[in-house]
Amino acid sequence: MRETQTVRRKVQLRPVRPAGWWCDALLLAGLVTITLALARGALLGLDLAVSRWAFANDPVPLYRTAQVFNLLGQGGWLLMPVSGALAVAVAWRRRSVRPFLLVGGAFLLTSATIGPLKLWTDRAAPTASVKPPFLPPEEAVRIFNDLPAGAYSMSYPSGHVANAIVWYGVIAALLVALTAGRLRPAAHRLIRFAPPAILLVTTTYLNYHWLTDGLAALLLGLLLDRLLHRVPWDDLPLPGRLLGGWDRPALFTSTP
Repeated sequence: MRETQTVRRKVQLRPVRPAGWWCDALLLAGLVTITLALARGALLGLDLAVSRWAFANDPVPLYRTAQVFNLLGQGGWLLMPVSGALAVAVAWRRRSVRPFLLVGGAFLLTSATIGPLKLWTDRAAPTASVKPPFLPPEEAVRIFNDLPAGAYSMSYPSGHVANAIVWYGVIAALLVALTAGRLRPAAHRLIRFAPPAILLVTTTYLNYHWLTDGLAALLLGLLLDRLLHRVPWDDLPLPGRLLGGWDRPALFTSTP
């Protein structure tokens, strides 16, 4: 009976809030709706209006401040290194390799979705109108574009926003494990939700992305985050003998 219960725990997905798959379906439907609307020419006027306002209202102090806050979304030298360092700390403290499963899962999930979507949609950034190849804004804003060689064509969706939702969720989960569940709920919410909100504003204000780039990334990031948190990382079967016992639970993700 105990072996049957153990197997059942290993394959059971974790609950997320809101419960069920209806929220995931709504997030996916929202992403598809925005993409189709842009492909048909809708919302382009909104993107252009927001971009023009940002270009016209960028005093140096405010612009520099936004640039600093925008660094919160740097994946290569901030989000992934911090997540990796926390995974090492949790793994050493818990004598378990399971924190690396969470980090690896986040990396694979984001790499398999965000990058391919950017390449497929072939959309220029707002700054393409003021930097080489100096595209007219009405051309740069188009999605599924046929951009010239050398043009930045990976604007949709915003990688900063989508990655931030996923990776700050990973960082929060690792901090919970590192503190043995003593991380305050307010701190947990701040870590998870403040950076993506800041990045949605700053990437739009700095004209690194169109407004709809950020909105689509918000939907995609929340969907990926929900998928990642459904995985019972502490219950996944691992070869304990080969790992020398370093397969023990570490992330407080065992299913009930």
